[in-house]
Amino acid sequence: MKLDPVSLRLFVAVMETGAIARAAEREHIAPSAASRRLAELEARLKVGLFERSNRGIEPTHAAYALLHLARGVLNDLDGIAAQMRDFGAGLRGQVRLAANISAITQFLPDDLARFLVQHPQVDVRLQELISSAVARAVAENAADIGILSAEHHGGDLATRLTLLPYREDELVLVVPAGHALARRRQVRLADALAHDLIGMHPGSAIHQLLQRGAADAGQPLRLRMQVTGYDALCLMVAAGLGVGVMPRVSAALYRQQLAIRTIALDEPWARRRLALCVRSIAALPPVARELVEHLQGGQGQNSEQNQPPAQ
Repeated sequence: MKLDPVSLRLFVAVMETGAIARAAEREHIAPSAASRRLAELEARLKVGLFERSNRGIEPTHAAYALLHLARGVLNDLDGIAAQMRDFGAGLRGQVRLAANISAITQFLPDDLARFLVQHPQVDVRLQELISSAVARAVAENAADIGILSAEHHGGDLATRLTLLPYREDELVLVVPAGHALARRRQVRLADALAHDLIGMHPGSAIHQLLQRGAADAGQPLRLRMQVTGYDALCLMVAAGLGVGVMPRVSAALYRQQLAIRTIALDEPWARRRLALCVRSIAALPPVARELVEHLQGGQGQNSEQNQPPAQ
C-alpha cells in the first residue's frame, strides 16, 4: 500500500481545521483536488474517515486513530529530510514543544535561549497549553516534549507518558499595593478567599488548586473574573478589581511596573513541581533528546530563581 505524504498532510489539516475548504487553503490545494485526495486515501485504506452531510464532515473513530499515526509519520519524514539535507553540519532538526504558562513565563526563555545559542540550526516550535492539554498533545503525538504541572498531568494519560523532573516554582498571592493584606508577609488561602479573586481560566492547574483549596477551607471561591494570562491578572489586580494567585517569578516581572505586592502563601500546594513529559525517551529524535537533556541540566538554578525577592 502506497500512502502519499501530501494526502496525509491534507488529512491532518482537515482534522485540525474541521473543514476541507480551510484545510485545502492551508495546504495550497484546490478544494476539489483536496476532496479527491481524501476519497483516494479512504479507498487505499479501505475505511471511511469522514461522515459527510449538508452540515459538513464528521471524523469517524478511524480518523482519530489515523491522526495519531499520521502525525508520527509526517514528523519522522520531516526529521529525515532535515537531517539528510544538513548532514554533517551539526545538530539540526525541529522539536515540537508544548508547555504551560508557568514554564513559559519563568524558565523557558532563558533555557531555550541558551539551547539555541549552542544549536542555532535547531527549530523549536513552542505552543502554550494548559497542563492537561500538554499531556494530551504529547500522548497524541502533536508534540515531542511537554512541560506541565506534575500534579496535573492528565490522569488517564499517565500510563502513556514518561515524566522527568524539570523545575520547582512557588505560588504567591498578588494584591493591590494599598490592599488590606499588602503588609502581610504570609497568608493562608482562607485569608484571600474573603476577597474577590482574579482567577486563571478554567482547566488551568492554578484554577484547580484554588477550587480544591477553597473546598478544603469550607469557603466559596469568589471569582470576579477569569483571565488567560499572568499579564492580564496583574493588570486587573493593580486596578483594584481583586487579588490573584500566580508564580512568584512571573509576578516579579510585573511588580516593578505595577502597583502590586506579592505575599507568600502558607499552603503545602504553593510549592509546585514542573515536569517534562515525553512518550518515550528512546523513541525521541536525537535533537529532541538533546533538548530534554539541556532542560534537565538547568535544575540547579531552582534555588536561585525561587528565592523570594524584595517586596
